[in-house]
Amino acid sequence: MTVELISVGTELLLGNIVNTNANYLSQKCAELGYSLYYQITVGDNEGRLCEVLKSALERSDVVILTGGLGPTQDDMTKEAVAKVYNRELVMDEPSRERIASYFTFRNKNNNSDSGVTNNNWKQALKISDAIVVENDNGTAPGYIVEAEGKATILLPGPPNEMLPMFENHIYPYLKKKQNKVFLSNMVKICGIGESKAETDILDLIEGQTNPTIAPYAKSGEVHFRVTAAADSNKEAEELLRPVVEELFHRFNENIYTTDEQETLEDVVVKLLHQKNYTLATAESCTGGLLTGRLVNVSGVSDVIKEGFITYSNEAKIKYLGVQPTTLETYGAVSSQTAEEMVRGAAKTSSSDTALAITGIAGPDGGTEDKPVGLVYIACLTNDKVTVKEYRMKGNRQKIRDQSVIYALDLLRRNLL
Repeated sequence: MTVELISVGTELLLGNIVNTNANYLSQKCAELGYSLYYQITVGDNEGRLCEVLKSALERSDVVILTGGLGPTQDDMTKEAVAKVYNRELVMDEPSRERIASYFTFRNKNNNSDSGVTNNNWKQALKISDAIVVENDNGTAPGYIVEAEGKATILLPGPPNEMLPMFENHIYPYLKKKQNKVFLSNMVKICGIGESKAETDILDLIEGQTNPTIAPYAKSGEVHFRVTAAADSNKEAEELLRPVVEELFHRFNENIYTTDEQETLEDVVVKLLHQKNYTLATAESCTGGLLTGRLVNVSGVSDVIKEGFITYSNEAKIKYLGVQPTTLETYGAVSSQTAEEMVRGAAKTSSSDTALAITGIAGPDGGTEDKPVGLVYIACLTNDKVTVKEYRMKGNRQKIRDQSVIYALDLLRRNLL
């Protein structure tokens, strides 16, 4: 079955708001086994929204619209859908009661006596014969309109309302419409570029039928989603297993997880816990990004001891014990400085392991010998230091982000 996404809102069209809803819904629809061929963003214009919806219904089995269900005049998604389906808008009394209760509760808790404004009752109007989907986090209900074997789903725009509504109500509804079971494994890889990774499994991709393999390029990573369709979970698992095993055979330790929710920093912290190791970080060009990624992980406080941001040479000397002669002879961006940084971080914090990053993130500061994108990453485990040189492309943020990923992956490999 095919699904199409329509995001409604001039603020999305102009880039004032990042469209995280479409990203989330795309992943969930793929997880459910729906084919997604079109995503459209349309401004707050009823005529254009009607045109877009008509086209979507001609080519897709399910159309999901987000946004435009609020109380103001520029919220017109419901009105456009009613017009396309040639249906009336009628008052839905349960929705009206929920809106009244919502404002009563809010006013009581905020010590306010402001009543419901008239335009809020607009949200209690439903498309005739539509299924009303309760909103437990706001005033705008969602709707499901069914006709001629197709479904149009209307969801509120705010993510804190849309996500729980989709998870609790729409996901089960869409799952029931599928006549197959779809299971996926996400195989996540570090240390290999997208082109090389895809080339290494090109024969699998070209010969795929069921399961399918879809590559996704991330910053410094490549993810492969392997999806199988079957009549039961057991059959789908049996189809997935040999393909995932073949990926492990080809990529070996470059694979860091097959858990879709698990991140690279999750894996690193887990390995540190397993070995009962502690960690210290020393950062120059990344300025705390590495430590910031690590502290996103619950339980990291048990393993991370200290983080040093030593952007200047003076800080490298003062906090990490980097020798002035090393800086004078080789420069701040060098393998020698990276090694002294990582040894200093481990010694000062009495940590079992340490990571250090020094480089030129740009856009200025590069030379012919040391261009922008030159980064040295040092890793200490079991008193042994490994220093890697990287030459990266991209803007300042990309170089810093990639440096963090390469550092985490270097520590992961050394811990293994």
